[in-house]
Amino acid sequence: MSFFFVDLRSMNKSATHVVTEFILLGFPGSWKIQIFLFSLFLVIYVLTLLGNGAIIYAVKCNPQLHNPMYFLLGNFAFLEISYVSSTVPNMLANILSKTKAISFSGCFFQFYFFFSLGTTECLFLAVMAYDRYLAICHPLQYPAIMTGRFCSKLVSFCWLIGFLEYPIPIFFISQLPFCGPNIIDHFLCDMDPLMALACAPAPITECIFYTQSSLVLFFTSMYILRSYTLLITAVFQVPCAAGRRKAFSTCGSHLLVVSLFYGTVMVMYVGPTYDVPTLLQKILTLVYSVVTPLFNPLIYSLRNKDMKLALRNILFGMRISQNS
Repeated sequence: MSFFFVDLRSMNKSATHVVTEFILLGFPGSWKIQIFLFSLFLVIYVLTLLGNGAIIYAVKCNPQLHNPMYFLLGNFAFLEISYVSSTVPNMLANILSKTKAISFSGCFFQFYFFFSLGTTECLFLAVMAYDRYLAICHPLQYPAIMTGRFCSKLVSFCWLIGFLEYPIPIFFISQLPFCGPNIIDHFLCDMDPLMALACAPAPITECIFYTQSSLVLFFTSMYILRSYTLLITAVFQVPCAAGRRKAFSTCGSHLLVVSLFYGTVMVMYVGPTYDVPTLLQKILTLVYSVVTPLFNPLIYSLRNKDMKLALRNILFGMRISQNS
């Protein structure tokens, strides 16, 4: 995608002053607060990498986890690592930076990858809901439908659609004249702060962007809601009380993460957020872009008996190799 953003500054020569970089203000506060935030986000980032990396390693190394559900979980864990890495490393560097600057092209690269990975996550959540629906509501047909080849197609579809969704609108946003000021009161390059800095209105581009975002969020959330409604209805028919409790526990934790992710994303991207306080925008963005990738390994995998056993075996094997 690099050809979309090469030499973007030369495309804005008509402006009286060409913006060559943006200033990301991040979170306000004294130096002690900045150090605290840096430490907090660094710990969250490391734990996110370790948790999701452990899932990928377990799925790859344990033959018992070579089935469709864990194949999807492994790919989802890789997506979470990519998603959080699109923002947090730059945010950590920005906290310690005196200038807090990001280049023009770097800002739009981050904008593109952040939204592409976010869209991919929406699609993955829908695919994983479909997988659980099939496994519980149609267990006999599940092996015939969720073959390895079909799972690979679903994963490829998520990545492909996710990264083809936003190149055109983001390219047109990058062509707008940015003639100053260049201060973004956020910790990442986002839609509304960038549009607020543009020196010319772009209602059509803005409408296309928010329409695409709304359609992705609406259709995937409705499909997830439908899948879990059918799934919970099927669980009610389970005669064993212990089985019902286990299924409700799993579904409830999954729905909690989905609600947290979709609830915050919808506030931010179903429409413009000019009337939403800036600090609230930052907190909401943190929830779906930093907090949910941390909790997803716990919710989707570490509550799973097979995954916990696989991770325990990996840790036990590492201890043996260290002691020998």
